[in-house]
Amino acid sequence: MHGGAIAAESPGEEQGAAFTVLLPLTLLTEQSTLDEDCCEATSDLVGIRVLVVDDEEDNLELIAFMLQYAGAIVAETTSATKALQLSSEFEPNILVSDIGMPEMDGYCLMQSIRASSWNQGRGLPAIALTAFAGESDQQKALGAGFQRHLAKPIEPEQLIEAIKQLYPNQHDSLG
Repeated sequence: MHGGAIAAESPGEEQGAAFTVLLPLTLLTEQSTLDEDCCEATSDLVGIRVLVVDDEEDNLELIAFMLQYAGAIVAETTSATKALQLSSEFEPNILVSDIGMPEMDGYCLMQSIRASSWNQGRGLPAIALTAFAGESDQQKALGAGFQRHLAKPIEPEQLIEAIKQLYPNQHDSLG
């Protein structure tokens, strides 16, 4: 359907296999349209400092990339303990945290950040990310101090929109 080709080669049984997938590049006119659309989205979160915490490195990197692409300044970590250290140094405008993490889960992280000296009286906006998307999970996240509860896998637009809603006056506050 894409005009590409697939090839498979193997030297024999239990010797492994090599697969080659060839896909054509998009046409220049299509690509320039995509670039224009993407460039508009890159200014959505300009200057917003986001601390992202997720013990799954692939998910962490994807979220950090999405937010940086939208203009955010991102600090990222796979550990809630490290997030506590980063939070006082980085002083984020928004926290985006996974809930189910080893050692310290997202609920404990949120409570620790709320009690931290740098955050006193600040009320750091926070978004909980979790594979558990039930009503009781949402209520537990909101009760722990998160303002939003988003189910994984997360759509980039959904996360960006949630951050914009939680931190709507970023240009006024940052300039």
